[in-house]
Amino acid sequence: MTTQSAEDIAEDYASNARYQRPWYWYDWANSAFVTTTATVLFGPYLTAIAEEAACPGLAEDATCTTDLSVLGVPIDPGSLHPYTVALSTFIGAVLLIFVGAIADRVKRPARLMAAFAGIGAVAASLMFFVEGTNWQLGVVLLMIASIALGASLVVYDAILVRIAHPDDRDKVSSRGWALGYLGGGLLLAVNFLMLSNADSFGGTGQTVRISMLMAGLWWGLFTLIPVLGMWQMRGVERPVVAAKAGVVGGTLKQLRDTFAHLRALPQTLLFLVAYMFFNDGIQTVIGQSSLYGTAELGFSETTMLSLFLMVQFVAFGGALIFGRIARKQGAWRTVLGGIAMWLLVIVAAFFVPEKALAALFALGVGIGLVMGGTQALSRSMYSQLVPRDREAEFFSLYQALERGTSWFGAVIFGVVHQLTDSYRPAILALMVFFVLGGVLLAKVDMRKGIQEAGNEVPAVV
Repeated sequence: MTTQSAEDIAEDYASNARYQRPWYWYDWANSAFVTTTATVLFGPYLTAIAEEAACPGLAEDATCTTDLSVLGVPIDPGSLHPYTVALSTFIGAVLLIFVGAIADRVKRPARLMAAFAGIGAVAASLMFFVEGTNWQLGVVLLMIASIALGASLVVYDAILVRIAHPDDRDKVSSRGWALGYLGGGLLLAVNFLMLSNADSFGGTGQTVRISMLMAGLWWGLFTLIPVLGMWQMRGVERPVVAAKAGVVGGTLKQLRDTFAHLRALPQTLLFLVAYMFFNDGIQTVIGQSSLYGTAELGFSETTMLSLFLMVQFVAFGGALIFGRIARKQGAWRTVLGGIAMWLLVIVAAFFVPEKALAALFALGVGIGLVMGGTQALSRSMYSQLVPRDREAEFFSLYQALERGTSWFGAVIFGVVHQLTDSYRPAILALMVFFVLGGVLLAKVDMRKGIQEAGNEVPAVV
């Protein structure tokens, strides 16, 4: 195994800094699919397609009581989308670990990112053809797009370590997240206007399909900016483990070595466990906010979509603000402060009165401010704790953990609602994820963890 000297590494940062601007644009590119399709439109649309398949001609206000048959297993049409998300999450969590090991064995990482992004963008665009009763096509395309997105993000996140000096990563990561929120929000605003005039586009179903096509094309076309901009950027010159074992054999040997290496990095492992908890809380608040607003607070879906739009643009500013704070206070302290803010957001949500529109949008401002900053800085913090030349492997664990455990919060939310018949105690129960995540993160010794990983300690930790 060969190692780089401090002078070589410093020279790499200086040389690779030119790739920062194109790197930002992949956040912009993929956020359109995440926001418009995965978060807002596809779930209700796939459910409607599944209900039409199970109960043809069902009245709009009626309930479908007939199950679909999936490989001989009866599935409630209303549960098809959550089950699809859960299955793609599980499969993706397993596959992403292998993606990371492969990514660290390619010389041009941007080209591998392009392959995964291209597969995802094509699948997302083909969702235009999901109509009638063809729910099977929708399930397959959602799974392909979701897994491809995760794979592309493993490579993308790992590139951050190559293009930004440790002192600059909080800033660079925050700018990427901010641009992502801006891009996703802009396309969603356009789609919102289209849905408000759905008759002009052939009806609601047709407008949804056009919107999903736009998200897929947006993802694919804007990915050209980072891919072409980073086309010549080199990755790891030599695999850390089993250099002559080939892609498959070397990948398996490298994976075994990665898990052994992780056990020798206790601060990195502790950060991952902390992230698992507080990120699960974040994802559950985001994922269940629409249900909380409509079912518990009595707002219309149109109002909640307007709120979601506002949150996207506030999160753009929030990511930049948190990045500035981190430059002075350090990412560790800033994220701990962000977790405390999340706890305040949950308590405020518990007390929001029914139909209180001003209070709802004030809550949305709070969510937007803290959402972008905590996610962006978590990525840059973790980048400090991974060994050089093994970035993609370790970021695959980061992505796999994020996706593989993101259902815990939703289960707690559902169970508490089932026991209390109210979403207010359900939202309050999510505090446990932020408390556990915050306590564990407070125990992470960033300086020691950075040194254990063999990295340069930033001026402000």
